[in-house]
Amino acid sequence: MPKITFTSDANAYRITLSDPPLNILDIAMLEELRDAIARVAPDRHVLIIDAQGDKAFSAGASVQDHLGDRVATMLENFHDCFRMLAKLDVVTVALVRGAALGGGCELALACDFVLASDRARFGQPEINLGVFPPVAAYQLSRQLAPRKGLELLLTGDSVDAATAEGLGLINAIFPIADFDTRADEWLQRLYKQSASSLRFAKRAFRLAQSAGFNERLAAVERLYLDELMSTSDANEGLIAFTEKRKPVWIGS
Repeated sequence: MPKITFTSDANAYRITLSDPPLNILDIAMLEELRDAIARVAPDRHVLIIDAQGDKAFSAGASVQDHLGDRVATMLENFHDCFRMLAKLDVVTVALVRGAALGGGCELALACDFVLASDRARFGQPEINLGVFPPVAAYQLSRQLAPRKGLELLLTGDSVDAATAEGLGLINAIFPIADFDTRADEWLQRLYKQSASSLRFAKRAFRLAQSAGFNERLAAVERLYLDELMSTSDANEGLIAFTEKRKPVWIGS
């Protein structure tokens, strides 16, 4: 069964994570996600990324695919998706009804806009497994005040939609009961604009930011693969999670 659904209408492309209830980002789903992003052309107003089910937008990347020799393949596929999203001139919008954790949170924050339901939660719990999220290390340092970004990165805490809005992580909150209707009303503000002018305005905004995403992500990726994943604690945390026990840290 496909884990990604790709559709389009006159205004939007839509990529839907279709492996509920948790929509775990494993290697197979990431390969499908990468292929779907590649199909997005500069002829619509927006690319919408959403998910099936109200429980989770995505509970994160697969822990099993982080073990052993699979971690390099996982990271390559995962980061390819973010590099492709970063290159898109089409405006990107994440619709988050439930939990966006770990890689799911990173995917939502990679979009230009995030619309959330009142049941949504956001967080980067990777530190609880003895690792850190490379993309979020970049995103949180850019999108939040440094102390708040570092707090989320180092504590693994998740925040509700209201807190996320206060931090500037999301654009709007809608009740889950009429989330689709309210989100569509919000999107109409973009649909009434010129699609080509939206793309030029987005490019101008990115130029003003001078983000250097690819170069900075490459540096963080080397730190993750070459140093973090050679430590005992990183492997202990991941293995403990799969064995459903508390990790035993040794500090190296």
